[in-house]
Amino acid sequence: MRLLSRVAERLYWMARYLERAEDTARVTQAYTHLVLDIPMGTELGWDALVRILDGQPVFEQSYRAYNEQNVLSFVITDEDNFGSIRQSIKSARENVRTTRDVLPAEVWEHVNELYLYAQETAEKSVGRRHRHQFLDQVISRCQVISGLVITTMTRDDTYRFMALGHMVERADMTTRIIDVGAGALMQQDRHNPTIDPLVWSSLLQSLSAMSAYRRKVGPIPEAAPVVDFLFKEATLPRSLSFCLNGLRAELSQLSHHKPALKELERARRRLSRLNPENVSWEELHRFIDRIQLDINALSDSVAETWFLPRQEP
Repeated sequence: MRLLSRVAERLYWMARYLERAEDTARVTQAYTHLVLDIPMGTELGWDALVRILDGQPVFEQSYRAYNEQNVLSFVITDEDNFGSIRQSIKSARENVRTTRDVLPAEVWEHVNELYLYAQETAEKSVGRRHRHQFLDQVISRCQVISGLVITTMTRDDTYRFMALGHMVERADMTTRIIDVGAGALMQQDRHNPTIDPLVWSSLLQSLSAMSAYRRKVGPIPEAAPVVDFLFKEATLPRSLSFCLNGLRAELSQLSHHKPALKELERARRRLSRLNPENVSWEELHRFIDRIQLDINALSDSVAETWFLPRQEP
């Protein structure tokens, strides 16, 4: 099945926005649980959530303090923050609405229901009383939509562009979470290293990787094994390695894929050279910066190859 470039682009971004909403809900859920579990006197700042989303400039235009109320408003409901849960769902719905003819009818129905739910309940979910129910609902509803896509769609170009968007967004979010989480734990000037297992556990939970880590590695989360697991475990759906391998499989089946595959292979080679056992926080941060540039270059290449008008020679 051949797709118009504008349809392919909307499918790609629909998948990215849904993945963004789910991932943001996951990390917000994990972080708020961590704040409640952590001993008094060792509190972590709420600014970590904003830094994961790379939203400091937008946040500081509207809010003065990085307190719980402001940060959760920014992450869950803020209409000026295109990475907020409500705005991500709204953007996903608009992209589904304009591509309904190539998607199963159930996908539109569930995305629209998710949108209506978010519009109705997001504002009152900033407070602790309703927050966890809202986040749980966003996560579970996004999973239902992903399940529908996986179990009902033929593996044609419609599916492939959605898979590309889904995995590009997931790879980007995984690297952001590791960057901020590892930065809080691997720097030398920390006050209470005894809370490290709690924070590493929260980081794993934000990527739904805690149970898998315990089965594959061990019961106690530690710096190098956690970083290695989240970056290089090829069987973990939210690891960087899994996402890059999945992107390679989908790109290889599209025409004109060589420029995008070139960018992807650069990221895969860079990842293969990472050894978390022998890396400092500064080196890890530089690595993550470079891998994020690789992911951005891949996304740009996808847009230039399939979404923008082709230039005649």
